[in-house]
Amino acid sequence: MPRLDDHFWSCSCAQGARHRGRPAARAGGLAAKVGEMITSSVAGPSPRAAHSAPDADPAPRPRSPGEGGRGGGSGHATSWHHHLLQRSLVLFSVGVVLALVLNLLQVQRNVTLFPEEVIATIFSSAWWVPPCCGTAAAVVGLLYPCIDSHLGEPHKFKREWASVMRCVAVFVGINHASAKLDFANNVQLSLTLAALSLGLWWTFDRSRSGLGLGITIAFLATLITQLLVYNGVYQYTSPDFLYIRSWLPCIFFSGGVTVGNIGRQLAMGVPEKPHSD
Repeated sequence: MPRLDDHFWSCSCAQGARHRGRPAARAGGLAAKVGEMITSSVAGPSPRAAHSAPDADPAPRPRSPGEGGRGGGSGHATSWHHHLLQRSLVLFSVGVVLALVLNLLQVQRNVTLFPEEVIATIFSSAWWVPPCCGTAAAVVGLLYPCIDSHLGEPHKFKREWASVMRCVAVFVGINHASAKLDFANNVQLSLTLAALSLGLWWTFDRSRSGLGLGITIAFLATLITQLLVYNGVYQYTSPDFLYIRSWLPCIFFSGGVTVGNIGRQLAMGVPEKPHSD
């Protein structure tokens, strides 16, 4: 029969073992949880955690070139149109001044005759001559740099205002010579002015586009002048080339080259035209 003290000893030993086992169990559970956390961090979140986690903000989408350049493109287009308007006004003013001065020389020498009812007392010219010449100068002056850009041949010969002013002076001199010089016949005068006009192009231009545009302008302006004289708008004294003087195409050619050089000089430093794509 067991003794009573043995019974109490066994009970106290069992209770102590149970108390000692609880911290061990707790430590084991904590180690298991840590292992699960490490495993989940390496393998990724569980489906339940992924489902319950709130959606994160998506990364910002990179802006396409079209979206980023809309603001800059609109400003670029506005600047380009502003420069175009300024150049047009300057070229129009130059055309008006040249028309008044050069036409005055022709009228004073009785080379060009206008009807009495259309003559202005100040400039001795018809009212429609300055605006027509100004519009033509604006078109020609804007056309020269545009053709240079499309042909891929930028004009770089004597690109300075001093050269442009000398070109204008030579053009005025050629027009003055057509009214002042007296030759035995108009053929000699026409050949002289043709040589001077080609010399003006060679001295201040020397571009194929300038030569081609000068010839085209001379042809179109001569044709329009023939139609105006034919319809009785005005007339020339001693015509020898149908209804006009034979040297008139030379004046138109040199005038086109001169206005073209002015337009090219004004176009320097102007931003290119924005594309629509």
